[in-house]
Amino acid sequence: MSTATALAHPRAVLADLLPASRVRDAALVLGGAGLTGIAAQIAVPVPGSPVPVTGQTFAALLVGTALGAGRGFLALALYALAGVAGVPWFADGASGASMPSFGYVVGLLLASAAVGALARRGGDRSVLRTAGTMLVGEAIVYAVGVPYLALATGMSASAAIAAGLTPFLLGDALKAALAMGLLPTAWKLVKR
Repeated sequence: MSTATALAHPRAVLADLLPASRVRDAALVLGGAGLTGIAAQIAVPVPGSPVPVTGQTFAALLVGTALGAGRGFLALALYALAGVAGVPWFADGASGASMPSFGYVVGLLLASAAVGALARRGGDRSVLRTAGTMLVGEAIVYAVGVPYLALATGMSASAAIAAGLTPFLLGDALKAALAMGLLPTAWKLVKR
């Protein structure tokens, strides 16, 4: 898809603006996994929670939105599989599937596909639509991550919500606001 065609096509995502090829797609998937792994290293401990605040959620949702559902899912699948295989690029340099926060990684994988599908429907082209897209992505991450946290640690549902959801809401609102500025602005810039 050429840049002009992608701009005119309502089902395009930002990655579609690049010349199409399998090499492009492979590079985008690898880059998306790498970006998520790097962003996960920005980790701030949360007192009373085994889950830190990281940049990984922002990166995963940005990857899904920019690459689309298929490439976004593959990028986060690569990130998850490599981390399970031992690449130390989960939060705080962790790896493996036995950590209590692994459910959030699974949630990121599903959320990247969902926000990518919404982006194909224009969910990243205006501030309000981007806000809705990010909200859906965040909800998916927590819908998987919080119950997994409860199961992995033996916490009650209310304790898991207190440790794995509530402390993160402000940071997630800030990340969503950043995305609400970045994505629609990127579309405006490429239309020029």
